[in-house]
Amino acid sequence: MTPEEKLQELGITLPEAKSFHPAMAMGVISGNLLYLSGATPPPKDGVPWDGRVGETYSVEQGREAARLCAIQQLAQAKAVLGDLSRITRVVKVLGMVNCAPGFRDTPQVMHGFSELLHEVLGEKGVHARSAVGLQALPANVPIEVETIFEIAS
Repeated sequence: MTPEEKLQELGITLPEAKSFHPAMAMGVISGNLLYLSGATPPPKDGVPWDGRVGETYSVEQGREAARLCAIQQLAQAKAVLGDLSRITRVVKVLGMVNCAPGFRDTPQVMHGFSELLHEVLGEKGVHARSAVGLQALPANVPIEVETIFEIAS
């Protein structure tokens, strides 16, 4: 099953991906690696995400935001590659969680991201990951994630 077929089976439609600034690319290919720019969760039911995990949002809501970031990253990868089947492996994920002071559950939040990549890509979706807590992110979103993929030519 291709990644696109798996997304369809999961009922997930990839959004249109676009760069946020003319001087910034959604992703850059260097050799056999695709480096994606960071993705934040899109508005939920038309309402922008605004706040910290452990303060405004629960761990479960943070996981949901992370899952939405995974969908955004897959959309970016598809926009750059044309076909998600070119992904041979997810190499590294950096998850940045906007969290309340003392918050310790950044890995649990990031599981939402990792689990979706594994669902869609199977063993190719298993990756190295960092999950760091920060005190601020752009537009006060609860999470931003960037990914490095290994790709076929």
